[in-house]
Amino acid sequence: MLLSDVSVKRPVFAAVMAILLTIVGTVAFFTLSVREYPDVDPPIVSVETTYTGAAANVVESRVTQLIEERLAGIEGIQTITSRSRDGQSDISVEFTPGRDIDAAANDVRDRVGGVADDLPDDALPPEIRKVDADAQPILWFTLSAPPGWSRIQLSDYVDRVLVDRFSAIDGVAQVRIGGEARPAMRVWLNPEKLAAFSLTPGDVESALRTQNVELPAGRIEAQSQNVTVRVNRPFQTAAEFGQLVVGRGAGGYLVRLSDVARVEEAPENLYSSFRANGETGVGIGIIRQSGANTLAVADAAKAVAAQMRKNLPAGMTMETGTDSSLFISRAIDAVYHTMAEAAVLVVAVIFLFLGSWRATLIPAVTVPICLLATFAVLWFLGFSINLLTLLALVLAIGLVVDDAIVVLENVYHRIEQGEDPLAAAYLGTRQVGFAVISTTLVVCAVFVPVMFIAGQSGLLFRELAAAMIGAVAFSGFLALTLAPMLCSKLLRNEERGRLAQWVDDRFRRIETGYATVLERALGRPLLVLGGVGALLAGAAGLFLTLQSELVPTEDIGIITMQLSTAEGTGFDELERQMAQVEKIVLPMVGDGVIRRAITRAPASFGATEDFNSGAMTLFLKPWEDRDVKTQDVIDEINAKLRDLPAMRGNATSPSSLGGGRGQPLNFVIAGASYEELARARDRILAAAADNPGIINLDSDYKETKPQLLIDVNTARAGDLGVSVDAVSQALQTLMGSRRVSTYVDRGEEYRVIVQADPSGRKVEQDLGRVYVRSMSGQLVPLANLVTVRESADARELGRFNKMRAITLSGGLAPGYSLGKALTFLEEQAAASPEVTAVGYRGESHAYKESGGSILIVFLLTIVIVYLVLAAQFESFVHPGVIITTVPLAVAGGVIGLAVMGQTLNLYSQVGIVMLVGLAAKNGILIVEFANQLRDEGVAFIAAIQQAAVRRLRPILMTSIATVAGAVPLMIASGAGAAARRAIGVVVVWGVSIATIFTLFMIPVLYVLMARRTGSPLAVTRKLEAALENGGGPGHSQPAE
Repeated sequence: MLLSDVSVKRPVFAAVMAILLTIVGTVAFFTLSVREYPDVDPPIVSVETTYTGAAANVVESRVTQLIEERLAGIEGIQTITSRSRDGQSDISVEFTPGRDIDAAANDVRDRVGGVADDLPDDALPPEIRKVDADAQPILWFTLSAPPGWSRIQLSDYVDRVLVDRFSAIDGVAQVRIGGEARPAMRVWLNPEKLAAFSLTPGDVESALRTQNVELPAGRIEAQSQNVTVRVNRPFQTAAEFGQLVVGRGAGGYLVRLSDVARVEEAPENLYSSFRANGETGVGIGIIRQSGANTLAVADAAKAVAAQMRKNLPAGMTMETGTDSSLFISRAIDAVYHTMAEAAVLVVAVIFLFLGSWRATLIPAVTVPICLLATFAVLWFLGFSINLLTLLALVLAIGLVVDDAIVVLENVYHRIEQGEDPLAAAYLGTRQVGFAVISTTLVVCAVFVPVMFIAGQSGLLFRELAAAMIGAVAFSGFLALTLAPMLCSKLLRNEERGRLAQWVDDRFRRIETGYATVLERALGRPLLVLGGVGALLAGAAGLFLTLQSELVPTEDIGIITMQLSTAEGTGFDELERQMAQVEKIVLPMVGDGVIRRAITRAPASFGATEDFNSGAMTLFLKPWEDRDVKTQDVIDEINAKLRDLPAMRGNATSPSSLGGGRGQPLNFVIAGASYEELARARDRILAAAADNPGIINLDSDYKETKPQLLIDVNTARAGDLGVSVDAVSQALQTLMGSRRVSTYVDRGEEYRVIVQADPSGRKVEQDLGRVYVRSMSGQLVPLANLVTVRESADARELGRFNKMRAITLSGGLAPGYSLGKALTFLEEQAAASPEVTAVGYRGESHAYKESGGSILIVFLLTIVIVYLVLAAQFESFVHPGVIITTVPLAVAGGVIGLAVMGQTLNLYSQVGIVMLVGLAAKNGILIVEFANQLRDEGVAFIAAIQQAAVRRLRPILMTSIATVAGAVPLMIASGAGAAARRAIGVVVVWGVSIATIFTLFMIPVLYVLMARRTGSPLAVTRKLEAALENGGGPGHSQPAE
């Protein structure tokens, strides 16, 4: 072994290599960014188009479908989903992972630009945005206004004074204002006064557009000066706008805007509210730059906020609302704590077996070097420090020490036999070098397929796999360099203490007992195989009972509530209903478990024209300050929500993976028409109502929103010289709103919005007060041209991959898995002939995307490990013997999941894949040493018996060390504990059960399968012998 030979002969060289790894790893550790999870969200580009006043079906046919048709065919599109609401079209284009989001956005922009001329004239230009997971606020501050301040004043102060301070922080990409009441000049028209002055809404719009302008008018040039000429904007205040001339009366006098309208500065969005703990206010969201350190940015923002609080106006408060860095910080601290516990336990196991502090010091030194060097790998690959990479390092503690243990134990054994420490280090490392390289390559090979799990989940675990590969590779390197050098310097054949003697005595008894039982097992192979078969059969039965989900439910200290009222609900009624919900939640604030309660009405902050939805986000106190779990609070709130008949919705905890996934259950049914899909929807909802595991399953398509349909008598309109366009524009201006101009206030530009006064558009009869101008210039009452009838329609029309679709969303009862819920809905959809396709969104999509690939990854892992072993052992039989340990480990992991009440999820599945490498290590140690003994002339049966007994101590040491390293994961608590427990249970149970059965299974199978096999070096030795004999028969010696 070249590495170990050089390291023993040149100890300074080995020390320098270890020091370099330590330095590079330390520098990388302080350079890497820190975040909660890897950046794995797929590239998504959104197209948002506003068509004010248009109904949802008009938006779908005249905007959404046109844009979707143009977008189809762009390279790399995975799904196209859209929602058409009253006045708004939202299209989301998701691209395959790895697609450059800037290039994708440019492609979308080009296609949308080609359809702009085909869109309605009143539709605003489509806005194309890149949807970036990093574009979500990591920190929210909530501000309440001083007494006497309006929402406009508070928003203006935040926008002009506070936003710039936060924007200047290093690492901040954007500052978002939530619940902002941005000023606007509202022109409230009076239809009756307009008619009295023979004016129409169009006349007012035309006056605003032509008179409220600011244009460059050239310049005056002279020999000594150059002066710019500019036509100044004449209107800036409500009083000034009131003096704007909009027409002339019958007597020639001027009609001003104040004669036909009420002008005031009011919020641009009148129908939105934002409350923190019941107090009206606004929120400031801090969005970090992609790649910036989440913890550093959050700490800097909180420091700036602390400084600004000193200078806030009297009575204004600024509190921290949501703080993503809190969970990240606590979870990462918990992982570091778990890492320390694992390291202590591993070192204690080594000391217990070897009874020497000198010997224990060797793996105790190699472990931190391996972990530090892994940070260099993460830095080189452009990854980050996050919960998954740190989880990988916790798991790696039990693995990276294994190689050092194998070397250390063999060298220590040779020293006990009387060899000089230097010779023992040299020869002992050579003796086990092949096993060290084999186990290192096998464990590394296990994690290569993990990097190819499909979709977002694969990207998520790519960094975990890279960290594991890096740590294990460095452990093999240090086991062949640093470990033998330290063995030659530190180990001595010294008198053992009483504890060590007691351990040695007990271990000799174990070895004797094991040798006896093993001899009997080799004589009765069918009994051993029968026991293994019973274990596998029992595990298979338990596997069928396991619940499945995407990730385990994590106590992240956040509760979200998506609430809805009846379709057509007005804003005031929504506010009243949200106040009822606040009465349930606010008593839990303060002395209760809730730290902050944020209320939004409507849920979209008024981005749509519907007021039947609201949202609340609850932030619980830190984990150490409460003795109840998040799920307990959720259950209590949901029980009280059932007493509010007018409010529908439920409280739930967001996915621990983040990304704004909303409800865990999102099932899409697609078909030819909404009417047909509605029939299938009704059957599915009825079936789900009888399923206690599915909570509040609801549909995004409801034909219950009240509407007034206006039918224009085109013949009569044509006879009077009135166009349908004039009718539509008049109604849109008065009953909807139109942004017709802008004004400037202290350097900021705001909108001028024209609309009928709220008092003039409350009932259907108000439509009769609207007048339109005919071709002859006369005003015609709208009532003479139209008929009005009541109707009901859906407020939102969804599409999925260019098909009309309905999305069913809901929550899950505790203990009911996502996999079982989706299977139930799939069965119901299959029984509905109207459904031509199904799809998934959010967490459901991620679950379905990753579910099938795990089995492929598992099988691929076994194949890769088998081939790696075959190449190393130069045999297809020996790897077959070793690989039989895998079912034993998997069975142990499944038994652990069932006994500990865990689910089958991404973390536990990755743990099962890990068991392939962990289980194979024990088989490698036994088979490789048995082959060595056979090469030395030991009889076949005796060789496998001696190999199993001789390798018992390193097998137990490495297995117990691996289990000890995973025990802190299995019993973890606090932030991020659920994920750690899931993977810890699999490793602890899988390795424990596999180790016990492997000690008998491997020797039995070796006897049954490997009797006719030879040494990996058999061909090499045969070639050497042939060369020594002069090349064999027919070879002629060269003439002298």
